[in-house]
Amino acid sequence: MSKVQGANVVVTGAGGGIGAALARRFAAEGARVVVNDLDSDRTAAVAEETGAIAVPGDASAIVEQAREALGGTVDIYCANAGLSAAGGSLADEDAWAAAWDVNVMAHVRAVGTLLPDWLERGSGRFVSTVSAAGLLSMVGAAPYSVTKHGALAFAEWLSLTYRHRGLKVHAICPQGVRTDMLTQAGTAGQLVLAPGAIEPEDVADALMDGIGADRFLILPHAEVAGYYQARATDTDRWLDSMNHIQQKWEGMGGA
Repeated sequence: MSKVQGANVVVTGAGGGIGAALARRFAAEGARVVVNDLDSDRTAAVAEETGAIAVPGDASAIVEQAREALGGTVDIYCANAGLSAAGGSLADEDAWAAAWDVNVMAHVRAVGTLLPDWLERGSGRFVSTVSAAGLLSMVGAAPYSVTKHGALAFAEWLSLTYRHRGLKVHAICPQGVRTDMLTQAGTAGQLVLAPGAIEPEDVADALMDGIGADRFLILPHAEVAGYYQARATDTDRWLDSMNHIQQKWEGMGGA
């Protein structure tokens, strides 16, 4: 029996892309799913397609509503909603604040609501869609890269703190995925992410494999493991290689 069969699942940012693919896969595996997105029309469309329950709105503010819609319990919470990797200069404090709120604090708020019940029951799963930018970095996207590092750090902290009390945590770290966010990443996305881009369904497959193995770090792009190892073992060489990408991007008109 699948570990998600019969589970109550919430997927944020599920109006399209990775979130919609996760919702479809959970529903196909026999889970009861709540889908959430800021766009109410897209949320309703995915809910109708998958047989899920639509709970549109700000991901930070719908946790209680989603839990009530599922009969009072959430077994798996997928913090998938995120801001695009595009833009956000060092001086744009609004961009930093928005990225921090969506990419990190929305996760913190959701866990703050759900954790007491998970610990009381001795079970629960938190899934964070981090992106490879949280393991590595991304040229031209300081707020995105920094806050995705924060999302990974929060997921790591949850796992090391509560795994002995039944909480399973999964951090999904894909590179390029063929979604609207890839398009929004502009020339940096075309340079770094597009060549090896995969489908959202591939990310869903990787998550199901990771849940089956209770594996924390989920890498839909196998090559990311090598990049991560290179970053850890020879950081200056890795930074040099990333700087070469930065220079190439600047030659394409990136700033």
